[in-house]
Amino acid sequence: MGRRELILIETLCIQYEVEASFIKELHSIGLIEIEKIENDEFIHEETIGDLEKMIRLNRELNVNIEGIDVVFNLLQKEIKMQEEIIALRNRLKFYEENK
Repeated sequence: MGRRELILIETLCIQYEVEASFIKELHSIGLIEIEKIENDEFIHEETIGDLEKMIRLNRELNVNIEGIDVVFNLLQKEIKMQEEIIALRNRLKFYEENK
């Protein structure tokens, strides 16, 4: 994976005005992945959207780290259920068309 796909945590902290400890706590409970290269820590570019949501939950709704974990676990379950519903609808549609 190239460095252009990674974003330095220090840069994120400045950009989003958050403490590095907040990002490290999110990492410690498994919500984001931190990659170490030499002495620097990075997160993957594709996780920025989720990180922004976590920051908003914390700032605007005063949700703590554990609460953010619960919210994101529920969101993941919802996504899986939506995928399952789509698959079931497709199967049902197939059987209805082949009557």
